[in-house]
Amino acid sequence: MPARFTKMHGIGNDFVIVDWREDAGRVPNAARIQALADRHTGIGFDQLISIEPARDPSCEFYYGIWNADGSPSGQCGNGVRCVAAWLYRDGAIARDVPVRLESPSGPVVVRVLDEGTVTVDMGEPDFTPAHIPLEHAAHATYTLQVDGEDVSFGAVSMGNPHGVVFVDDVADPRVDRLGPLLTAHPIFPQGANIGFVQRVAVDRLKLRVHERGSGWTRACGTGACAAAAVAHALGLATTDVAVELPGGTLTISWHGPGHSLWMTGPAAFAFEGEV
Repeated sequence: MPARFTKMHGIGNDFVIVDWREDAGRVPNAARIQALADRHTGIGFDQLISIEPARDPSCEFYYGIWNADGSPSGQCGNGVRCVAAWLYRDGAIARDVPVRLESPSGPVVVRVLDEGTVTVDMGEPDFTPAHIPLEHAAHATYTLQVDGEDVSFGAVSMGNPHGVVFVDDVADPRVDRLGPLLTAHPIFPQGANIGFVQRVAVDRLKLRVHERGSGWTRACGTGACAAAAVAHALGLATTDVAVELPGGTLTISWHGPGHSLWMTGPAAFAFEGEV
């Protein structure tokens, strides 16, 4: 039986959204996801996202996330903005009203500012190594020897694991080489999304992210959150930061420990279809 889908993106990080509100609890086949994610022979996407009834009674809806390689993901910042925009267009949630949604890693609060802009309470960044997870005692930064060189990075969970490497230039070929190696490094037992950050100013960062399960993407919302959080924790960035990714810019606001981090950015519809 054909299944309907909606293709969306958040500053170039693209998704297929499927409505499983009447068919909750499905677990998609990894091989099927890989076939659909293929940009030559399938639909093409970075992640598949399902919208389902909430499992947590304090939330309105649940959304599941699977990477292009079929592996599950705990959170997706650009994806949750697209989920909120999809629900708003569907009439399931209202504009300018905080709505609690449930992700695989826990609840988030979204607010649709207008049809194309969503702000999200991503929760408090978690620097605890066991929660990231990271196989190391807690430090502000960590150093690994990768491919013959020492690489320093910060690490944080935004509902999924992130490593953050500060570089002079995100266009440096070194970034392309190190991204896949760090993503799969055993210090991250579940793999990690690795962000390479160029500090342009105290309120502006440039970022490229190599995502576990998807590779290099045009944007990573949780990666932008992680970059801003680590930069703030190290005294390299202000409370409000514009994070420039290849696909566009996100605004991140974090007041430090004890506070939630907020992400604001666009969510766009591309097309609908069935497969």
